[in-house]
Amino acid sequence: MRDVEAPDPFEARIASRLGQLRAARGLSLDQLAERSGISRATLSRLERGEASPTAAMLGRLCAVHGLTLSRLMAEVEEAAPDLLPAAAQPRWTDPETGFRRRAVSPPGPGLRGELLEGLLPPGAAIAYAAPPLAGLEHHLWLLEGALELTIGPVTHRLSPGDCLRYRLHGPNRFHCPAGGAAARYVLAICQP
Repeated sequence: MRDVEAPDPFEARIASRLGQLRAARGLSLDQLAERSGISRATLSRLERGEASPTAAMLGRLCAVHGLTLSRLMAEVEEAAPDLLPAAAQPRWTDPETGFRRRAVSPPGPGLRGELLEGLLPPGAAIAYAAPPLAGLEHHLWLLEGALELTIGPVTHRLSPGDCLRYRLHGPNRFHCPAGGAAARYVLAICQP
């Protein structure tokens, strides 16, 4: 988590949406802290827009609320047209790891699939304790660099051109080994 100097409109919408999700579930900050493993003080700062959440934090909050990170991002993004030029595709950077995420095809109402581009710097890792929705189908196509993707107890080592199909039911971890190029990949997500 990093402190935010000037409020970014996109991050302000994330902060607002996080507060709305908690309120809709009737959860206190203490209850959400217990379920997410994020301190009450940090949750309060996130909801007030005084701090920017990391990818891992957003993953834990999405798991509590039963939605994917992409769905959360889509809920705070502007309505997407059918054709989304590259320059207009929403981008987000994790302040902790430098991971960059680009929503290539933000989900629209009634659509169950989406494409994301991820760029994980060398030496960086992002771990998720649980999937936001059990049974999510992923297809990860590695374009550049190397990626170690751990799904439950199994670690897969991907090289450029490799594609891994899997369903999420437990913890997962993305790691780009140090000393090489950043891992750039396309992730297709299909909701059950």
